[in-house]
Amino acid sequence: MLTDDYEEFTESQLKILKRYVTNSSSHIFVIRNLPEVIKGALFSRYSRSSLGLRTLLLKEFVSNNDEAAFDSIAGKSSLEEDEQLAQAQMEATKKAQAFYDRILDGYGDDSIGELGGAHLAIENVSIIAAKFLEDSRIGGSPLEKSTRYIYFDQKVKGEYLFYREPILMTSAYRDSYIETCNMLFDTYSRLIPHMTTVIEQRFPRDASMSKAAYTAALRAKVLDCLRGLLPAGTLTNMGIYGNGRFFDQLIHKLNCQNLAELQDIGKRSYEELAKVIPSFIRRADPAHRTHQSYAQFSETMQTELKLITEQHMEYCDRSLQAGVRLVSYDPEAVTKVAAALLFPLSNKGLPELWDYCKKLSDEEIARILDAGCNARENRRHKSPRALENAEFTFEIVTDFGAYRDLHRHRLLTQERQLLTCDYGFYIPPEIQNTPYEEDYVYALHQAKEVYDVIAAELPEEAQYIVPMAYNIRWYFHINLRALQWLCELRSSPAGHPCYRYIAQAMAREICETFPAFERFFKFVDYEGYELGRLDQEQRKVEKQQLLSL
Repeated sequence: MLTDDYEEFTESQLKILKRYVTNSSSHIFVIRNLPEVIKGALFSRYSRSSLGLRTLLLKEFVSNNDEAAFDSIAGKSSLEEDEQLAQAQMEATKKAQAFYDRILDGYGDDSIGELGGAHLAIENVSIIAAKFLEDSRIGGSPLEKSTRYIYFDQKVKGEYLFYREPILMTSAYRDSYIETCNMLFDTYSRLIPHMTTVIEQRFPRDASMSKAAYTAALRAKVLDCLRGLLPAGTLTNMGIYGNGRFFDQLIHKLNCQNLAELQDIGKRSYEELAKVIPSFIRRADPAHRTHQSYAQFSETMQTELKLITEQHMEYCDRSLQAGVRLVSYDPEAVTKVAAALLFPLSNKGLPELWDYCKKLSDEEIARILDAGCNARENRRHKSPRALENAEFTFEIVTDFGAYRDLHRHRLLTQERQLLTCDYGFYIPPEIQNTPYEEDYVYALHQAKEVYDVIAAELPEEAQYIVPMAYNIRWYFHINLRALQWLCELRSSPAGHPCYRYIAQAMAREICETFPAFERFFKFVDYEGYELGRLDQEQRKVEKQQLLSL
């Protein structure tokens, strides 16, 4: 893992940063003293930049004052005033903490923690850690560094950016782990120019197409093809905006994990958040009785679940087949959705409407469903909540890269198993039947050999070496309304082919099982696209040209 001095700043830059971040050296810190518009723009730019957030703030916002109007929006003061302000705010927050704690305890309502929040930057953590952080669904909005816009072949101090897990680094597997990760990054780096040439030749630029748009789409295509070589220990950056209740629960969970990296993130996040929203997260302090009670509950539950699971596994079959399966649904889903559409504008009870709709003809049911969707003109027109009365469970076995993309949908129930190399891996069609397929496949096989050895003793730590091309098993339990949004969004042309396939497959499964629901998926795009981002990049260029006029 990188040390905390991976970024270097001058004295004058440090004085500026002290006003806007809670820590100028740690890889975890909170943004402060900035208007929401700058925080939002900063996090948005962050996901498509190889720079750390503090460097990005200085380079593209503070220094670019003419275009960003940073001084006008954030306020201008001297460096000495900035430092004095930051120190005064920290002291005032500490002084007032007892007062606010007394008020919050007096009301005794956890929901009060939702009324204040913070922007937390978490840099140089593994993709494994990022997935855990993003798994907390309610009250937080994460944004992670993209693998399709940023090259991950850079080195810092001569080393590729992947997590050096402490237990692995002190084990007999240290050398094989480091060598394998370096081999994966070497292969990824070596294939970038080759695959760029392959795809350029396969999809040459049309003379009418913007060169900038074509270059961006080409880069995204190349990196989409090669991201499967990146190990799950690859270091990434992320920003999270969350309310106090969200961060309180997140830190509780982080502190109870087995992986040292997650425990460290929990500790550092608490330290930084305590500088700006101390009263909202005070109970996540490891010494607080609330956290100690939570830790005991978590440990006991996990221990008992692990024991009971081990007792039953030898009697249960195991499927290794990849794909998307609809494994559970309510046969009465159509009539329940129809009844729910009638409910808010009626004066009848829901059970009575269920019974009534069961007696209606297919034609009458179709009329009701049509009334709930005929007016939709695009996917951003949200359907009524009545669609939430139909629920489905999908089991999905596809590459970890696709899971990483789809996992960001939070209005559903999802759970994954540990990363393994047991379910095979994905080979992008662009690599198949080229001179570079052998290198790609060889690297993945080599990683599996080392993973199998490590996982026999350290299954959780072994996850860090699993390349993103390997398949993972997880499930979605989702209602029709959320599924409609997911499938229409993730099947759009600009999306990665792997998650486009999953979105299309889920929509097809529902439409085949419930033909009456097909009308709710009219904006699902079932087409295939070679350079999927090309149209979007072209529109982006055209917008920029219009803005510059």
